[in-house]
Amino acid sequence: MFKKILSTAITTLVLSGLMISPAAMADTIQLGAAVSLSGKYSTAGNHTKKGYDLGVKYVNDMGGVLVDGKTYNLEIIYYDDESTPARGASLAERLILRDGVSFMLGPYSSGLTKAIAPVTEAHGVPMVEANGASRSLFNQGYRYMFAVLSTSEQYLQEAVNQIAIKAGKPASEITVALAIENDPFSQDIRAGVLDDINRHGMTVVIDDKLPRDLSDMTSTLVKVKALKPDLLVVTGHSKGAALVVRQMNDLAVSVNMLAMTHCESAKLHDKEKFGNLADYALCAAQWSPTVSSEGAVFGTAGNYSAIFDNEYGYVPPYQAAESTAAVIVMADAITRANSLDKDAVRDALAATDLSTFYGQIKFSEAGNNIAKPMILRQLIDGKYYVVAPANVAEAELVYPRP
Repeated sequence: MFKKILSTAITTLVLSGLMISPAAMADTIQLGAAVSLSGKYSTAGNHTKKGYDLGVKYVNDMGGVLVDGKTYNLEIIYYDDESTPARGASLAERLILRDGVSFMLGPYSSGLTKAIAPVTEAHGVPMVEANGASRSLFNQGYRYMFAVLSTSEQYLQEAVNQIAIKAGKPASEITVALAIENDPFSQDIRAGVLDDINRHGMTVVIDDKLPRDLSDMTSTLVKVKALKPDLLVVTGHSKGAALVVRQMNDLAVSVNMLAMTHCESAKLHDKEKFGNLADYALCAAQWSPTVSSEGAVFGTAGNYSAIFDNEYGYVPPYQAAESTAAVIVMADAITRANSLDKDAVRDALAATDLSTFYGQIKFSEAGNNIAKPMILRQLIDGKYYVVAPANVAEAELVYPRP
């Protein structure tokens, strides 16, 4: 049996097999969301849900959404997609056809977003998504999908830019090693890194595809030890991030610059688990509480972080922050549309140019955010410091990696 979770600013109700007609809640705008509350994406999925919930709470607390002179509160109908794309697509159909939602928030992960986007598109339902970064999402011609986050090809762009600055030699003499998981998201990152490498005129000396059941990186790291590249780029989700720092230590492999994704979800900052093994690694992130962004709903990034921490007891990861930003963007678009018509809201979303605690949000014709850059953080003694790009950096990048 499907389980529907109706989230409001005050309570969360778990309803099973109960239909609530939109007319019964005339003062509420219901948003639909299929989110990974169980399965392999459950950790990030729960960050996503908390981000959505906090966004709804604060939009409602600030007076809700005004449409044609009438005030509405936001409310989210949740289903658990169990980290399964087919189930996510089925639940999107259920939310639209049975629950009657006119507006959707995205799931967690590019894979789940790829499964749901054709459904929302077919029904002309605007979706603001916060956790699907794969650039292949934005070459399908979708008109109803809008993403607040930076796309995957930008994830480690700053790492390539920084090695060009820091290496102290011509770009043609800089060497790069790639160890990239063989899944669509990671390969999108690889494609972006290769574009940046070619733009600078650097040389790739290792280009390894890591298996999805990643458990050993010895063969790649032996080559890294022998060839001594200036930059090692690794993206193997949280498992790959944890594995590379442990095995680099075991094999006594050292590189001047190590850049990775998923440092936070791998808990590389947890000194009880990793000690200082990950020190001076560079970690791609969509957002940090220390960036200078601010907006009307939460104020500064730091203020949002404090509010989230007070509500949930931990500093928000970027998955939560971007999810909150998605709610703010949807509320803003409905307000500007001054209508609950799906196409009117879609057009308002397309015209978005909004300052938020998460960063500036402005969409290309393809629906991706073209106004917010990725950031690069360096992990030092269990703490992350934003080191690039320069306009948001809080510390100088330490190079070479000690």
